[in-house]
Parts: sequence; structure tokens; C-alpha cells
Amino acid sequence: MALMVVPARRMHSVEEAAELLNVGRSTAFEEIRLGRLRTVRVGRRRLVPTEYVDEYVELLKREAQAAA
Repeated sequence: MALMVVPARRMHSVEEAAELLNVGRSTAFEEIRLGRLRTVRVGRRRLVPTEYVDEYVELLKREAQAAA
């Protein structure tokens, strides 16, 4: 029997991205509004590519280092 490999998701809804980041939905939308968490539009949907989630985490790490 062959093993099926499921590729990792590369695009997330804002709610899913918020869950990945361990922040609330409203916090995620506020960070998007401020331009700190980037998104793309696909039709009428706003999605957060995995690389933008990673980019946001790096931004938070840089800010934490600067504040220390």
C-alpha cells in the first residue's frame, strides 16, 4: 500500500493565521489594517500566505530585540 503525502497548506484564512499566531481574530485584522501582517486577495477572500505569517513572526522578534 502506497503512503500518500499531503502537502502543507500555503494559504490561510485570517482566522487560521490568527490561530497559527496564537492571537485573536480582531488582533489579526488590526495588524492587517496597520500593514504589519500582509495578505493577498483571491477573489473576494483575504488570505495570508505562510511566508507572510513567518514574516510577521520575524517582525515581532525584531521588535522584541529592539525593546530589550
